[in-house]
Amino acid sequence: MDWPTSMAPVIAPICGMGGIIAGAWFSYRQAQRRGDTDERVASVQAASSAQAAEGQTYVEAMKTVTSGFSSLLEQQRGMLDQQKVLLDQERAMHAQTVERVTVLEAGQLELQREVRTMQEEQRRDRRWKEAALDYIGTLLDALRSLGQTAPQPPPEIAEDVVPPGL
Repeated sequence: MDWPTSMAPVIAPICGMGGIIAGAWFSYRQAQRRGDTDERVASVQAASSAQAAEGQTYVEAMKTVTSGFSSLLEQQRGMLDQQKVLLDQERAMHAQTVERVTVLEAGQLELQREVRTMQEEQRRDRRWKEAALDYIGTLLDALRSLGQTAPQPPPEIAEDVVPPGL
């Protein structure tokens, strides 16, 4: 075993050099892995920040849409409230119109009754006047047959009492 000892001055630098190369290779590998890991971390962080930004954009869009719908609903509620007020006013006006029509119809019925009553009174007065004029004519004829002169009728009935042809 002398020969490994005699080779020691050659083997030691070779082993040292192999250790340095191995250390350098391990160092390179570690740096490569660290770089790959940093690159992966950076890409994951970029992807997650992109997803976060996209998510934030989506959230903002949903907030905008939600606020828009809320605003639209509030406008529609306001319009419905206005329509309810207008409908209530229209119903009140309709009720007033119906009441006025009812009053007018009642007045018209009353007027029709009064017109019928007056027409009946006129018919009765005409019949009475005809009967009275016939009776006055008969009395005048009776007075003339007795040789008496009839007194002058009052001016209100003079035209009606004087028989035509006299």
